[in-house]
Amino acid sequence: MPITPVKSLVAAAKAEITSVSPAEAQARAAVGHALLVDIRDVRELKREGRIPGAFHAPRGMLEFWIDPESPYHKPELATDRTLILFCAAAWRSALSVKTLQDMGVEDIAEIEGGFSAWAEAGLPVTKDEAP
Repeated sequence: MPITPVKSLVAAAKAEITSVSPAEAQARAAVGHALLVDIRDVRELKREGRIPGAFHAPRGMLEFWIDPESPYHKPELATDRTLILFCAAAWRSALSVKTLQDMGVEDIAEIEGGFSAWAEAGLPVTKDEAP
């Protein structure tokens, strides 16, 4: 049996999740209606920069950090704000939003086009200072 291509998994997830534009994500976060959640690897954050105010939740820990019964739970993710996830190009975030929806998270979306679309739109990005 052949492996299902990741593009197919992403397309199926995107059909069942909500995606918002970078501008909408920024506006919703600015008024306190959303928490931006960066699921990229720490090396990507160092290389490309960060969205100011975004909460970093590495993709590999996301399910553990969201589950209130997990010993790894992060209270920052237990919020009444919409969680808006993003990765570099909205592939990992699409799969992550779908997984968290399957876990029971209801108020969740992703940034269409991910961090790349955010940066291309000229929205704020901060870079870590070099040591």
